[in-house]
Amino acid sequence: MVKFYESSFSYDYPFPAVSLAYFLRYPNPYAKHVLSTDVIDRHFDSDSQRLYTTRLHLKRSKLPPTVLKLLPKGILGSNSDSGQSYILEKSVVDVKEGWMTTETRNLEWTGILSVVEKQSYIRPYRDDVLDGGKIPNDAQIGTTDVKTSTTFVSRFGQGGLRTARRKAGVLPADRSSELEVPDDVQPKRGFFSSWSASSLQRTIEAIGMRRTREALLKSKDGMNVVLSRMRSGGLVEVLEGMRKDREAMYGPEGPWR
Repeated sequence: MVKFYESSFSYDYPFPAVSLAYFLRYPNPYAKHVLSTDVIDRHFDSDSQRLYTTRLHLKRSKLPPTVLKLLPKGILGSNSDSGQSYILEKSVVDVKEGWMTTETRNLEWTGILSVVEKQSYIRPYRDDVLDGGKIPNDAQIGTTDVKTSTTFVSRFGQGGLRTARRKAGVLPADRSSELEVPDDVQPKRGFFSSWSASSLQRTIEAIGMRRTREALLKSKDGMNVVLSRMRSGGLVEVLEGMRKDREAMYGPEGPWR
């Protein structure tokens, strides 16, 4: 099963400020769950004039209680109590053309729910062109358009049900990945007596979509905090704000003590 969620909005700040704020957005008052951010790869392509960055975020996170209630006891082992999860982020920035693309995905619990979020940040342009190039829209020169597309995929229960169908003779052993089997011929036993795999997947994806909507609003609010600091006091105020946010979240000695 797959679900999609899309949204569009604009920041009332120019693209250079927004693209910089993106890399300085943690910590902020709306992202107290983010424990750390590490750059694991960064390089500048001199030919394309683009900056490529890969970062790893460690967040305080658990599966929603509503999802946990749907899962058989013990399926997660100790992972359900760890309280932390990793998010992989990749980004490409083209300052010359005025755009940035980002992609984030969860690295934990992917068999239950995989969430991939893609965003594009772009400086507004007019519809006409000059000498084959785009013309910045002077009326919107101080704004940045953002489009978000999120994909939710739950594969929970597929492996076990496919094996059970094959044993029951419903699914040929050599074509298990090519056939779609209706829910009414799925084996009905134990935990799945009232829930088919597809029903569980749809429910888990719907819960993930609802949480993503809420997270996007907080993410936008957090970015606006960073952008407001940048406008009033430049990079110095942004860094000072990050220090204060970190102390407010973890105390003066930080979470590593």
